[in-house]
Amino acid sequence: MAKLHRLISVVLRLVAAVTAAAAAIIMVTSRETTSLFGLEIEAKFSHIPSFIFFVVAYAVACVYSLLVILVPPGGAASRLVVMTDVVMGMVLTGAVAATGAIAEVGRNGNEHAGWLPICEQVHGYCNQVMGALIAGFVALVVYFLIIMHSLHAVTDTMCPCH
Repeated sequence: MAKLHRLISVVLRLVAAVTAAAAAIIMVTSRETTSLFGLEIEAKFSHIPSFIFFVVAYAVACVYSLLVILVPPGGAASRLVVMTDVVMGMVLTGAVAATGAIAEVGRNGNEHAGWLPICEQVHGYCNQVMGALIAGFVALVVYFLIIMHSLHAVTDTMCPCH
């Protein structure tokens, strides 16, 4: 049973690392230049702080997921990993939420604040940000599965009632 738990954990963490890396890479490469009324406008991820937060959070999640594979199961460190997994899940949730909110304003604007949508001018950029958000959401779901699996594995070793 322990080998099965370990295999599932490794597979989930590899999937989380790949999807987190994909989300960060897609966001980092989001860039488009367009001309509007004779002015050249450039849209890229580094112009928006929540997009930078998204990239950093998902890059850290990728590295963390790969490093945690090296932690031996069943020890005190594995309990620390469970707590760190929860923190990582919260950070990724915040990154997706912040980026999603800004992407929504970019796509639809906010007429109450007088903000115009920009996605009509930079379609490719907005589509790439949406792709990063989708990959980020998939990574977040995988992290949720990691947390559930880790909690099960840790409590399973604490309770020999099965």
